[in-house]
Amino acid sequence: MSKKVRVRFAPSPTGGLHLGGVRTVLYNYLFAKKNGGDFIVRIEDTDQSRYVAGAEEYIFDTLKWCRLEPDESVQHGGEYGPYRQSERKASYLQYAERLVKDGYAYYAFDTSSELEKMRNDFKSEQNHTPQYDLHTRLKMRNSLSLTEEEVNKLLADKTPYVIRIKMPEQETISFNDMIRGEVHFDSSLVDDKVLLKADGMPTYHLAVVVDDYQMKISHAFRGEEWLPSAPVHILLWKYLFGIENMPQWAHFPLILGPNGKLSKRDGSKYGFPVFAMNWMYPKTNELTEGFKEKGFIPQGFINLLALLGWNDGTEKEIFSLEELIEKFSMERVHSAGAHFDYDKAKWYNHEWIKQLSIADFRLQIEKGFLPENHDESKLDKIISLVKDRCTLLTDFTEQSSFFFKAPETLDTDSVKPKWNDAKQLFFVELIRNYELTLQWDATTLESNFKEIASVNGLKPGELMLPFRIMLVGGKFGPGVFDIADVLRKEETISRIKKALDIFSAK
Repeated sequence: MSKKVRVRFAPSPTGGLHLGGVRTVLYNYLFAKKNGGDFIVRIEDTDQSRYVAGAEEYIFDTLKWCRLEPDESVQHGGEYGPYRQSERKASYLQYAERLVKDGYAYYAFDTSSELEKMRNDFKSEQNHTPQYDLHTRLKMRNSLSLTEEEVNKLLADKTPYVIRIKMPEQETISFNDMIRGEVHFDSSLVDDKVLLKADGMPTYHLAVVVDDYQMKISHAFRGEEWLPSAPVHILLWKYLFGIENMPQWAHFPLILGPNGKLSKRDGSKYGFPVFAMNWMYPKTNELTEGFKEKGFIPQGFINLLALLGWNDGTEKEIFSLEELIEKFSMERVHSAGAHFDYDKAKWYNHEWIKQLSIADFRLQIEKGFLPENHDESKLDKIISLVKDRCTLLTDFTEQSSFFFKAPETLDTDSVKPKWNDAKQLFFVELIRNYELTLQWDATTLESNFKEIASVNGLKPGELMLPFRIMLVGGKFGPGVFDIADVLRKEETISRIKKALDIFSAK
């Protein structure tokens, strides 16, 4: 790579950040860092009608949580700003006008009703959705069909217009995709896209090319849904700046859900998140749940995203961000769609939770995953016992709630059928022993427990389950003597006594 690597992520501030969008960020970020380059975030807000308040801040909050912060952006600054397209509006008109002057684009004065009439008049069995293209352009009201005098008058009268690209006829447009190889398009099948809207704002097609040129973008990576737009962008590069200045392109595969492309509806239907973080639609107050709030940690989230369409050629599945930077290559990105598996996603998260230190796990659960009445003095000990049992951060409450509050119900069905006087007397004696015990730790408690069982001719294994249910309410949790150790003497004995009353009741 002769010139410095500069890649960009260019989201529209219209809502939450989808799984696919964050993966696009990740692959851009990894490629830039692997090659000593820069990662830029550019806000593409040219469609003001779709702008949603708060969406831009949400994007940057998401990238911060994912630990994929850009080198240049609206928030981070940089020498190639402004990094918000609406603030670059003045620079686009000159390029659109140049295209018209050079014969590569034209003014179109059609009203919305005229466009609708065209779509109805030219509809046929062979063509259900007529486009504004080489077949219809001369039948519309534009600078190709009107005289120069008519066009000048319309412009002088400030008649609203858009500028459209004039797609050539029967020309093969090609480029080399870093993932898909050589890709070819027939220009006759592509419509004359609007480049500049009536409000003077550019469409994505013009803005992305001008901005990439002005920001010296070396590689442009985006989802494969943008592949049909590639011929328009290639021609704009050719007409405005020269093909030799065009970035290298790659179009990432789709992320697939149970029924095709993964969508927000899949999340609500199947019960898994599709956005990185919670997003509340301001107009409807509709909440779409995010991976963060579901209980994922950044390391697990990034790991699962990386392997949705890429691998390093080995069977390795767990990668830190540093390892991903070292191993990432565009050659290993798949061209076929990647299926999202929520169970697999949770597996990645569980593996990363297990690798967290107690201090790091504590930092994670302090952000909304702690029981209200937790005892700070016990917290690190509790974390050490239950951390590895948590697939999601949200599991911590369930896995640890009995440490902070005695269970409201007990699983008596698992105890009563085999309960007898001998077991009742055992626990009465255990209470007396534990009341007199001076050294309260798991090892001592277990030793005393087994010694009393042996003296009474009972098998410890038959007594462990009742003891566990006395302390936690059910058949779950870490080692029962570790639990008693954390609960301390008074609380442990209190729970045994209450349970004995319940188990012995007729």
